[in-house]
Amino acid sequence: MKQSYFRELLLSSACFAFTLTGSSICMGQVTTMDKEADLIGVLKSNAPAADKAIACKRLAIYGTAAAAPELAKLLPDESLSSWARIALEVIPGSQADEALRNATASLNGKLLVGTINSIGIRRDAASVDVLNGKLNDKNGDVVSAAAVALGSIGNASATESLRRSMATGSPHRSLASRSSIAEGCVLCAERAMNDGNATLAAAIYDEVRKADVSKQRIVEATRGAILARKKEGVPLLIEHLRSSDLALFQVALATARELPGREVDNALAAELSQAVPDRAALVIQAIADRNEATTLSAIVSAAASGPKEVRLSALNALGRMGDASCVAPLLSIAAESDSQLTEASMKALADLPDQSVSKDILDRLAKADGKMLSVLVSVVGQRRIEATGMLIKALGNSDRSVRAAALKSLGTTVPADKLSVLVEQVVAPGYAEDLVGAQQALKAAAVRMPDRESCAALITKALDGATVPTKSALLEILASVGGTNALQAMNAAAKSSDETLKDVSSRLLGDWMTIDSAPVLLELAKTGPADKYQTRALRGYIRIARQFAMPDPDRAAMCRKAWDASQQPAEQKLVLTILERYPNMDNLQLAIKATKVAEIKEDATKSVLAIAKKLEGKTEQVQKLLAEAGIKP
Repeated sequence: MKQSYFRELLLSSACFAFTLTGSSICMGQVTTMDKEADLIGVLKSNAPAADKAIACKRLAIYGTAAAAPELAKLLPDESLSSWARIALEVIPGSQADEALRNATASLNGKLLVGTINSIGIRRDAASVDVLNGKLNDKNGDVVSAAAVALGSIGNASATESLRRSMATGSPHRSLASRSSIAEGCVLCAERAMNDGNATLAAAIYDEVRKADVSKQRIVEATRGAILARKKEGVPLLIEHLRSSDLALFQVALATARELPGREVDNALAAELSQAVPDRAALVIQAIADRNEATTLSAIVSAAASGPKEVRLSALNALGRMGDASCVAPLLSIAAESDSQLTEASMKALADLPDQSVSKDILDRLAKADGKMLSVLVSVVGQRRIEATGMLIKALGNSDRSVRAAALKSLGTTVPADKLSVLVEQVVAPGYAEDLVGAQQALKAAAVRMPDRESCAALITKALDGATVPTKSALLEILASVGGTNALQAMNAAAKSSDETLKDVSSRLLGDWMTIDSAPVLLELAKTGPADKYQTRALRGYIRIARQFAMPDPDRAAMCRKAWDASQQPAEQKLVLTILERYPNMDNLQLAIKATKVAEIKEDATKSVLAIAKKLEGKTEQVQKLLAEAGIKP
């Protein structure tokens, strides 16, 4: 075994002085062999344990077989044993194996357990006999460590030893020890599978799953036993899908997703007719995860009739694995009266991955009427199918559900050049009962338009001549769109003479999500109508100063403007919170200025001191300002 490149790389990233036997060694300045000799020298010396621990750690990088004897001497040392093993686990050559193997004869307890673990990490085949002798140890931790180490070695000798030990047992062996031996057997079975010996693996898995061991080991072995048998494992899979033991049912369900072959798909499909509803629903999801077309008809049948939870699971599965052949049965279910089944089937129609589905939907839409028309119109929107002409036509249908579906679908599909259709539906709906749906559709469409300024201009134009309730609705939509045109329209509404529009626009401006609303809010705070709206605008302006990212000078300037516009202590205190959150010299000066206002002097003084504490790098300037203001830190 060669020195690992990665071991060298581990230490090449840092160079540090390390005093060894009176000389300073810097990584990169001495050879590997020189380093090893010096590090071994530390182990032989009377150096403190901490220095020896560091030497062990570095021997994991630079150590060779020459270091093994001295590292072995540290294995009985409780403070250094684990450090020595760190190096012995990676040092190449049989000497390290011998050191760990020989140490097991004299160690006990945790030190022995640790040493056995290291043997397992190295997968030392020569240690099988030693480890086998530990399987009957009275210390359960030793038994567990030996069993897992044997499993990690996993050769024929280790496998035989573990299988024999599990079969014969020992009167004093605990469940934990038996389960550890079973774990070792599972590791051996996995090794056999990787080596292509599935027959041996299946035999070992069977022995474990039938043994008196923990449920976790039984579950692991059950999975392995099914997979090792491949298609011959299907009966065992089905047996456990019918098990009354929930853990075994769950492992079978998971294994069904892993086991390849049409035989598995057919068996799972057949199981649907026998399983109780809650389990059938889960089996359907396992089938969908396998995504095999051979079972599609069984899923369609499960969706068409039977217990509701099974139907819902099947509909969910069809959305993932279905194709164009599923359109007709799904539409039929969507037309049923049960709202849950209708919603689930329509979602499945929306999710069907087959691209030919959209064309099929359009062909059916052109000839549909009644409830099926409503269903197809909804599916058009959910699949984002371009069908603007047919959707606009549906807006004139006498059936309210069809019109509602058409509006919702236009909201998700209408292109920019047809957005005016939805605007007209909001301003002058053909049916008064459609107004709310039209507003929701326009909002959904407006926020996805690629050119928000053009979109906002179109909606703003519609404000002229509209009723106040309609204007209010359009302003709400404009706030969602954002941009310069929307902001200007909002500003105009805030300055209007109508109380409703002033109330709506000032509220929306207060929650505006872009920083360009700051000048508008400040102007309204100073000159806007009525104290109520001025206060609302000022608080919106302060919110921007507090929450939005901006350069410190810009924020400081906003704070000064907010302070100058503030007339009430409540708003002045809000400004103080910003000054504390973003401490700098400008904000400190403004906080000091605030101490001159009697109503908030106490709060302002606290803010001054909080800011001063955060400005540790400018102590002299801060102290000077505090002294001039007569404030003691």
